[in-house]
Parts: sequence; C-alpha cells; structure tokens
Amino acid sequence: MNHSMPLILLLSAGLLAACALPSQQSQPEPPKSQSLIASGKDPHSYSNPEQIKVRHLDLDLRVSFESKTLEGRATLVLDRAPGSDTAPLVLDTHDLKIARVESAEGSGTFRSSPFKLGAPDKILGAPLEISLFGKADRVRIFYSTSPAAAALQWLSPAQTAGKRHPFLFSQSQAIYARTWIPLQDTPSVRLTYTAAVRVPRELRALMSAENDPQQPRSSTYHFRMTQPIPSYLIAFAVGDLDFRPLGKRTGVYAEPVIADRAAKEFEDTEQMLAATEALYGPYRWGRYDLLVLPPSFPYGGMENPRLTFATPTIIAGDKSLVSLVAHELAHSWSGNLVTNATWSDFWLNEGFTTYVTHRIIEAVYGPQRSAMEQVLDRQELLGLMKTLPAADQILHIDLAGRNPEEGVTEVPYVKGALFLRHLEQAVGRARFDAFVQGYFDHFAFQSIRTADFANYLQQHLAGLHSTPVPVDEWIYQPGIPTSAPQPVSDALAAVEKQAEQWFSGQLPASQIETSGWSYHEWQHFLRSLQSPLSAARMAQLDAAFHFSQSGNAEILQQWLLMAIRNDYAPANAKLEEFLVGVGRRKFLKPLYSELAKTPIGRKRAQSIYRKARPGYHPIAVATIDAILNWKNPGNP
Repeated sequence: MNHSMPLILLLSAGLLAACALPSQQSQPEPPKSQSLIASGKDPHSYSNPEQIKVRHLDLDLRVSFESKTLEGRATLVLDRAPGSDTAPLVLDTHDLKIARVESAEGSGTFRSSPFKLGAPDKILGAPLEISLFGKADRVRIFYSTSPAAAALQWLSPAQTAGKRHPFLFSQSQAIYARTWIPLQDTPSVRLTYTAAVRVPRELRALMSAENDPQQPRSSTYHFRMTQPIPSYLIAFAVGDLDFRPLGKRTGVYAEPVIADRAAKEFEDTEQMLAATEALYGPYRWGRYDLLVLPPSFPYGGMENPRLTFATPTIIAGDKSLVSLVAHELAHSWSGNLVTNATWSDFWLNEGFTTYVTHRIIEAVYGPQRSAMEQVLDRQELLGLMKTLPAADQILHIDLAGRNPEEGVTEVPYVKGALFLRHLEQAVGRARFDAFVQGYFDHFAFQSIRTADFANYLQQHLAGLHSTPVPVDEWIYQPGIPTSAPQPVSDALAAVEKQAEQWFSGQLPASQIETSGWSYHEWQHFLRSLQSPLSAARMAQLDAAFHFSQSGNAEILQQWLLMAIRNDYAPANAKLEEFLVGVGRRKFLKPLYSELAKTPIGRKRAQSIYRKARPGYHPIAVATIDAILNWKNPGNP
C-alpha cells in the first residue's frame, strides 16, 4: 500500500466471502521462502539475507557460572540466492569473542574461512563478515560470550528463591540474541534450531524448544525447534527447576520453593489455550509451558515459543494478574506464528496480542473483567500520550538509528488493540473473528510488514459502504482517532464515584464499600485519587486498606508511586524493599522517574539504586542508568 494514498474502509454487513471461517484442520506448512520481506532493509541488522539466508542453527554451548560466559560453536545452514556466489555472509554480533570460523559445502569437510569483525556500534554491535569457499552452505563459528552480554543474567544463589544454586536466563528481544549467538538478528529471518547445552549436573536447562518434563537431571541437554522462528525467540534458562503439570499440553517450571504456588496460580492455562483455539484455530507449537524466573527478570513475560518466561510478580495468590499468561499465550498466534518483519512493525505483534488477550479473558473470566482491563489499558495510553512526542504516537513507528526498546510503549499494545477493536465493532464480531483467523492462517510462520497487513485488510475486509474506519490515520498518524472505541465498565465507574467522595471528604475510608473488589477496582481506585494528599490522609488509606503491605505487585507499585508524590514517609522502607527485590522494568521505570523529579528524591533513588543495581538484568540497568544519569557504581 502506498502510504501517501488514504485507505478508508467503508464498513457494512455485506462482507466478502473471503471472510468465511477457515477449516480448523488448515495448518499450512512453513514456507520455504519469505518473498514478502525480500525487499527492504532492517535498520537494526547488518545481515544480508537477501543474498544469503540462515535457515537452521545448531548450537553446542558450555555454561560456565565461574567465568559468566557461554563457550562453544554455532553451526549455520545457509540458503544462497542466485548470483550470490561471491557474496560474503554477514552476521550480527555484539561483544562476542570469535575464535575461528569454518565453512563447508554439503556433507564436505569444514575448512578455515577468513572473517573480520567490523567497527562496533553502541546499539547494533559489530558485523561479522565471513568469506565463504565456493558454494559453501554451512558455516561453523567457534566463539565465547562476554560476561556483560546484554541478553544474559547470571544470578548467584542468594539472588534466587531457593538460595542454593545459581541461575542463568536469556532475554533476546529485541536485538540481544546477537550478544550470545552470531546470527542474522532480524525478525525478518526465521530459522529452525537444535542445541546441546552443557551445564552443572545438579541444574536443569530449558529452551524455547521441545522440553521433556520427565527428563532427569543431566550434564547435557538436547533441544529441537522444528518450526521456523525469528532470532529474538531463541531463549534458554538454567537453574534448580521443578515441573508441575497444568493440563495435557500445559505445565509450569519453577524453583522448588515456589513451584506449587505457581501451579495453583496458573491452573487455568489449559482452559485459556482451549478458548484461544476456539477463537482462532489450532495451537501449532505442541506444548505450552511456563517458566517462572527470579524477580530480576526485566519484563512481565516473554513469549518464547513453547516456553513462556514469566515474572514471579504475577503470582498474587488470587489469579488477579494472570491476564499476563493470556497475553503470552496469545503470542502463539500473533507474534510467534505471524511476526513483525522489523521493529517498526512491532504493533503487528503487540496490538493483535493485546486484542486477543482481552478476548481470552472475556471467554475465561467474563466480559466484566475484560471491560475493566480495557478501560485501565486505555487510561494508561491516554496518560502516556500526553508525554510522548508525536512521532512516537504512531503505530508504524520510525526507529531507524534508535534502539528498538524506545518503541516499547503502550502505543503498539493498546493503540494497536483499539484499532482492531474498531474494526471488530464496525464489521461485527463474527466476521472479524473469521478475518483474524484467516489472517493467522494466511501468514502462518512468516514475518510481515505493516504494508502486508494493510494490503491483506483491504483485500479481505473491504468493498463495503457504511461507517468509515480511517485505517491510514490509525497506522500512520499520531494520537487516537476521535472515532476510536471507548470501553466502559460500570464496576470501575462505581469505584471512581467512591474515590471522588473520599477525596472530597464526603466519605470516610472506613465506609468505602470494597467487598468483592477485584485487583482492577483497587488499582482504579488509587489511580482516581488526585495529588496532593496530606500524610494524614495517606495514613488513613493505609490504615484502612494496608496498601503498604499489599501482596499484589501492581497495587503496591501504584501505592508507592502515590507515596513518592505525596512524601508519605511510612512507605519509604517498603519502597526500598520493592526496588531492591524486584527487577521488572515496568515497575522500576515509573518509580525511579518519580523519585528523580526532586533533588531529595534523586538522592534517595541513587542510594537505593546503588544497592539494587547488581541484581538487575542488563536491560533494566540500561533504563535506570539513563534515568539517574548513572556514571559508575561509585560516583552517580
């Protein structure tokens, strides 16, 4: 689609027959080529897949907790385009130590190949250029990682729940796979992989691949991922881990001391999986398991195929935060099955996934809970829009020359979901569900660009005459269209009314009717309270509802934000405990940012950060370093 030409969908009941519900048995084979993304360059990769494309990776790595490094080899199987006989293979790396490189043709013998590392870039790392012999279609790279690799976090026993064994995990999204594997680190390239991971015998290794829950502890674990995935979904973890089944195809891995709690919290996972299949067709990845990581994990969850990585902060004891599980599960269709080809197309992953998440929650927990979550999401988006520059309010965001992390805001998630909700409301749910399932089937195991989606949308949800949906405005313009859906929740409206009554002094805290409130209602109550509040009024709330002792991390973080804004000293100890004990960036960034707004707060933040920083993942460290202008550990 030409971006300069407006695309308006005129919507009515008379949809094209192309929207008919596809067969449940339709499971197209992964394509051998990816013509959709053959043209155009990913600005976040040095690689040259238009000439030589990696189609399979075989890893053989040894994990050393002593040196905090991975050492071994990566063997790449290549597809070479016609006319590329003299082209070098260009891979992405970041702080990798390359020992030697070899190449071979077919089943022939490997021979040493000349290689060179280019000049390093702070964001992109350095290109690895390999000269191939003849028609070589296999390359073997012997290498080791840096102890400071951005994708990897090495935890001491004291930083784990069990306190007995060390722990290691990876986080490859967005462009961090290159810090532990030399490869084409772009979501436009999909590859299968196998791996052998050598670890201390007392620990278990897991990967985003086929995992055997019954496998006994061993010094070497073997893995296989037969479906092609982008590099950012290659993941692994090593630790003292137990398994608990949740259903025939689902289960959870966690440290032994929290495994039972995790299993209880996530016991609805199999039901979520069945609900999603009923909406959008079969689950195509075999098993769906979760891995609960230590608290330093910088995200809520990561949708690594077959094995979602999850933060322990969602274990609230009442399933109130399991929408995160629904979100990561939804990625099995939107993101893992159909993937953004560049990080400028990130909304194709997250907008679809957020929309599907709301549908899963509605199917499993009812429309009232889904409505509340949509209202809260939109509330967060509107607040963010007030602070973002116009260029960052666009779904198809320009990230050239920037770290892709800068595009990870509520915009691709919530604005993207609102756009899809707008389409659903305009054409009707049944027709839109058929369109979405057809979209997943059509692009299964492919990486696509926004233009590919827009073209498919025009072909399969167009030819209509009624209410216009401004597609170009949604995708390519800042802000939210005035015609956007506005989710409504009667339950949250009632909460807001009581919050206003308490704030104005009409209603004492002891008389606020909170029986049966969900986490969403508690969170909305706190968000509805304006600042400033006196210490006495904060204390009144704390005495009535014990917010400073909340076991729900979302509620606690909201309360701690209020405590900072209102200088509520009794929460100071809890604030420090929270910031030192939790590494989830969603929580850290707002709290440190709020502290940094005043000289006294900044000093407190630096003092706390000095203690907390060694326990944070490198991704979180980079974020908080920037907020506090952290120069070095001894002299912020």
